[in-house]
Amino acid sequence: MVRDVAPFGKGRRFKIDIGDLAATSDIGQSIAVNGVCLTVTGKNGSVAAFDAVSETVSRTNLGQLRGGSPVNLEPALKAGDALDGHIMLGHVDVMAAVRAVSVSGSDNRVLTIDLPANLRHLVAEKGSVAIDGISLTVAAAGDDAFTVSVIPHTWENTTLKNLAAGDGVNLEVDVMARYAARILQYGPAVAAAEAAGGVTEDLLRENGFA
Repeated sequence: MVRDVAPFGKGRRFKIDIGDLAATSDIGQSIAVNGVCLTVTGKNGSVAAFDAVSETVSRTNLGQLRGGSPVNLEPALKAGDALDGHIMLGHVDVMAAVRAVSVSGSDNRVLTIDLPANLRHLVAEKGSVAIDGISLTVAAAGDDAFTVSVIPHTWENTTLKNLAAGDGVNLEVDVMARYAARILQYGPAVAAAEAAGGVTEDLLRENGFA
C-alpha cells in the first residue's frame, strides 16, 4: 500500500509499504509497481521509496496513486527461479481504459479493455498480456478491445478487484510478440541482403537489429 506521494522534480517519489519484500529488497534493486519497473531508492523498515520521472508518471497509472492506494508488487525474477506466467520487463506499453467488468459462470470475472491500434497486432487470443503487472491470458481479441478472464484467487489478491469501467490500467504486451512483429517488419530486407551477400552493420542498424 502507498504510504505517501511527494513531488520529485517533475515526477513523483512514492513511499510504499512492501511488506515481506523488504527482507530481500535492497537499495538499487528493482520491484514492479503496478507493472512498472522501479528502483528502490530508500528504505525504512518495510517502507521503500521509489522515484519515477515525469515520463513514467504521465504514461502509466502511477500518476493516479495517492496515500492509501493499494498496488501490485513483484520483485525481479532471479536466475533459476520458476517462471509463473510470461516474461515481463516492467516496460509499460500504454495505459488503456477498462470498458466493462462482468461475471462469467459462478464467480470468474471478465475484464474488457480498450486495445489501442498500435498494439492490435501484438495481442492475440490465448496469448499473454500484463494488466497492472498481472500476467493474464487473452480470452478474445477484437479490433479495438480484448477480454481476459480472472479467477477468484487473482481477483481477490490483486488490485483488479477495485477496477470499474473507465479506470486506466497499465498494459505490457508479450515481449516475444514484440520481437516477432519487428522481424516480420524488417526481416525480409535483411534476408534479401544476406542472400545477395551484402549484410553490413549499417544495414542491420537501419532495420532495427543493431
